[in-house]
Order: sequence, then C-alpha cells, then structure tokens
Amino acid sequence: MPEWKSRDTARARSLRQVATPAERALWQYLSRSQLGAKFSRQMPVGPWFADFLCRELALVIELDGHSHDVAPERDMRRDAWMAAHGFAVLRFANAEVFGNAEGVVTAIRVEVERLRTLKGRAHP
Repeated sequence: MPEWKSRDTARARSLRQVATPAERALWQYLSRSQLGAKFSRQMPVGPWFADFLCRELALVIELDGHSHDVAPERDMRRDAWMAAHGFAVLRFANAEVFGNAEGVVTAIRVEVERLRTLKGRAHP
C-alpha cells in the first residue's frame, strides 16, 4: 500500500463541486458507508484523482463519460499504475449508473465483500 502524502485539497474540492450527474447519483449510494465501506470522493491517489476511493480496501471506483472514450490509453495507464500500487479498480460508464444503478451498486458491494474476505476481515 503506498504511503499517503498531503492532499491537493483545493483541487479535490474543485472536482467535487463540479461532479458529473453520474458521480452525484452514485454518491447517494456510497456516502455514509451504506455499502459497508467508507468511500471518499475525488481523492488523490499517486498522480491521479480517483472518482471514489475506499482507503481501507484500496478500492477505486471510476465513472467514465465521453472523455474516456476519446483517450482509452490514458485509462489503461492509470489502471496499470493503480494495480501496480495495490489498488483494485472498478469502472462503470455513466450510462450504467443511470440505466442500471442497482447493478452498479451490487457490483461494488460484491467487490467490497471480496476484498474484505481477502484481507481476512469479514464484515457483519
């Protein structure tokens, strides 16, 4: 697990203020530890900002809109960096959040449970 350094809080705050509609919609499910894990929004992770981060489980949730279709190689580099530094990454298209929020939330819940099991910390 990488060492946590001081955060670029001004940039993170700015990103939270201009959150996409999909990010705002998913946050309704991730906030207040509703899925059994604490998530934070727009958190710096190495040279990147994660849309959502669970530090405890080293789990990053990314929502992809049109800009990700234009430069998929950037996402591949980012995911490779994350994996090399011990982070699991789940990616969902913005359209999935709006069209199948229940499926997205279920996938995140399953990953949270899987990571807890791997870490030997079963959650009630």
